[in-house]
Amino acid sequence: MRAVEPASSQAQFRAADEAGAAAIGIPAGEITVAGVALVADIAGAAYWPEERLLVVSDLHLEKGSSFAARGILLPPYDTAATLERLVGLIGRYAPRIVVALGDNFHDQGGPARLAAADRATLFELQRGRDWIWIAGNHDPEPRDGIGGAFARALALGPLLFRHEPEPEIENEGEIAGHLHPSARVHRRGRVLTRKCFASDGRRLVMPAFGAYTGGLNIRDGAFMKVFDTLGFTAHLIGQKRLYAFTAVHCQSD
Repeated sequence: MRAVEPASSQAQFRAADEAGAAAIGIPAGEITVAGVALVADIAGAAYWPEERLLVVSDLHLEKGSSFAARGILLPPYDTAATLERLVGLIGRYAPRIVVALGDNFHDQGGPARLAAADRATLFELQRGRDWIWIAGNHDPEPRDGIGGAFARALALGPLLFRHEPEPEIENEGEIAGHLHPSARVHRRGRVLTRKCFASDGRRLVMPAFGAYTGGLNIRDGAFMKVFDTLGFTAHLIGQKRLYAFTAVHCQSD
């Protein structure tokens, strides 16, 4: 494992046409990137079994308190809700490595605003495993009091983990976040929008994991800058499984 440049769902969706995934030959729940088979969890995380590595992106912890400081009042429970989902994932997979792909906190002051109970939960999640905070645009510098190690990027085997996807991939494959992918599809008379994983087999853009995070439609130009064509696949997150559609068959907003 090599750190690079260290840094100071609804019922109607269940009725959707399941042929969408089978038509492109990708088993729901598995995404292959640069030959690495990853388990794509409907919670919005990916797991690499061979390395026992769990990756999440864009937690945006303390987003509620950041908004409150600017006079925009939101229920202050987003951090606890996000960490609770992480508790479930770590209990399910028991990873030896957790990689958080940047924008882990909504702003640089987020770590200082952590409630004592949330900080204790975070430390408990880190116990007995490597925890790597990748720098994001919301939190470009490391902060004290949150444990783990900090890096700009992480190279492991054929994969490079970083916050923002880049046009040029330095390794065989790339896993990134930042764009908060979501997809809009029309099925059986309904238009449905869901967070999704976006992948062309060489790179994977992760869905945002945080409780207060939204999504950017994969038909947005930002994704064309990454994938170049609409031949990539959106793996929409349903209640019990993923639903795979090629981007060209997804709708713009």
